[in-house]
Amino acid sequence: MRRDSVLRITGFHAGREPALLERVEELQSHTFDWVWVDFDRPSAEETELLDTYFKFHPLAIEDCGHELQRPKWDQYEDMHFFVLHALQPETLQVEEVNLFVADRLVVTYHLQPSRAVEEAWRKLVNQPKHQRRGPLFAAYIVMDKLVDYYFPVVYELEDQLAELDDLDRRDSGKQLMEEVFAIRSRLLKLRKTMVPMRELLYRIINTERIPGIKEHRAFFTDVHDHLLRLNEMIDSSRELTADIRDSYLSYNSDRMNTIMKTLTVITTIFMPLTFIAGLYGMNFANMPELEWRWGYFAVLAVMALLGSGMFVWFRRKGWFR
Repeated sequence: MRRDSVLRITGFHAGREPALLERVEELQSHTFDWVWVDFDRPSAEETELLDTYFKFHPLAIEDCGHELQRPKWDQYEDMHFFVLHALQPETLQVEEVNLFVADRLVVTYHLQPSRAVEEAWRKLVNQPKHQRRGPLFAAYIVMDKLVDYYFPVVYELEDQLAELDDLDRRDSGKQLMEEVFAIRSRLLKLRKTMVPMRELLYRIINTERIPGIKEHRAFFTDVHDHLLRLNEMIDSSRELTADIRDSYLSYNSDRMNTIMKTLTVITTIFMPLTFIAGLYGMNFANMPELEWRWGYFAVLAVMALLGSGMFVWFRRKGWFR
């Protein structure tokens, strides 16, 4: 069941407590330094406000209705539009967070509840020094909180790989491979999210097209550094999954070679015995040994000595190791 939508309008003014408004029309009767409007699971009527009230570009509004786009940044006249990815740590489900940044306005738009947006809003409301920095700093806090939720997922996968990185403790090689490929699949899913986010932050910190970016570049650089670290951790974990897979295949191949060598030695021992048994099993009338009284016992003795001798010889050569 769809939860009720939440439209949170917060006005910030230097030296005053943040003001919470119920309707966007109330903004016309206030003179805030800047405003943050958060569309949480918006209804169709609330989504219309992006066009009717805020006058955002129709392409940006259209992008808000498309789920799971690639993280990106678009500039429309005096407004900047960002598509960001939020990550649910429990399920690895990727959710889109859209961010509009203007001179005195920040608008967040997301179809699912976002803990990152909620934490960013609380951080701004509770710390007046951050409120004075304006909309671009609010955008930084949202991105920073989104990236912070990537770390627990990557750490958890690293812990799972650490448990798998010991073949002697695994009872089933098939189970090991299933777990390794499951983790590798999750790592690939994470990489598809984090690499575009890293490229997005790289574009932000290397542009001059965003007003005020010079004063805030250090903050966005910090988020970019976090994403670099995450990507390195993911690449390292993917290499570890490949190492575990190769180690298992090598271990399994060596084990199979040992089994085949043992079977080959046993077969080699029985080859002369089979030859002797086949030789005296031929149904010819003129076979003098068949009339010998001790022939049967002599053949058994020869076969026993031959088999034992070959066994001892192979063992001394280490073919049973």
